[in-house]
Amino acid sequence: MHSAMVASPHRDASPNNLELRDLLESSFQNRNLVTMAAGSPVPLLKDHVWLVVRGMTKLVTSYMSGDEALLGLVGPNEPFGEPLSQVEPYEAVTLADSDLLCLRWDELSTNPDLSGAMLMAMARRYRQAESLLALMGLRRVEERLRGFLELMARDYGQPCENGIRISVRLTHQELASALGTTRVTVTRFIGQLRDEGWLVMEPGRHLVVKLNQSR
Repeated sequence: MHSAMVASPHRDASPNNLELRDLLESSFQNRNLVTMAAGSPVPLLKDHVWLVVRGMTKLVTSYMSGDEALLGLVGPNEPFGEPLSQVEPYEAVTLADSDLLCLRWDELSTNPDLSGAMLMAMARRYRQAESLLALMGLRRVEERLRGFLELMARDYGQPCENGIRISVRLTHQELASALGTTRVTVTRFIGQLRDEGWLVMEPGRHLVVKLNQSR
């Protein structure tokens, strides 16, 4: 793992108007960002929280059968770590080249500005978790897949000419783990969504969702 110094925010920036990343940078200017390549396991340290500054991390658990289940995705300005989960086993793996910041939980809880910003970030994670649970209640896998891609486009997408490009690249197996189905089934339904024109595959395997198109 490599390190890069956290950049300092503009001197005139008001802490009340800064996002979580800027608040952390202003409070921990001497900390190093931990740079991790895609596919790297993130060590989960007791009483420490990670913040994604750049990139994307997936949170997973595994069963006795060897199957893996997706607990959530963590994007820029969102936290994860041992104090934020009671799931066992609980693992974090980077989905893209990422810059991460590791902080002690007590450092965050004793700073009012950071605590407020962290609360908002955790609220976003909570809403995502609720959305994932709601999707799992859908009987048809096609509906689960479409809803999951809409969620990814909403939370981590970027507008483009064809619709909304999902910035993170998930394999068909990762999608299958998230939706409680098989890779073959996911591949088949992705093909159907592409045939409908609702989903576009761009060079580099980035998915583009056309949210304004009727189902």
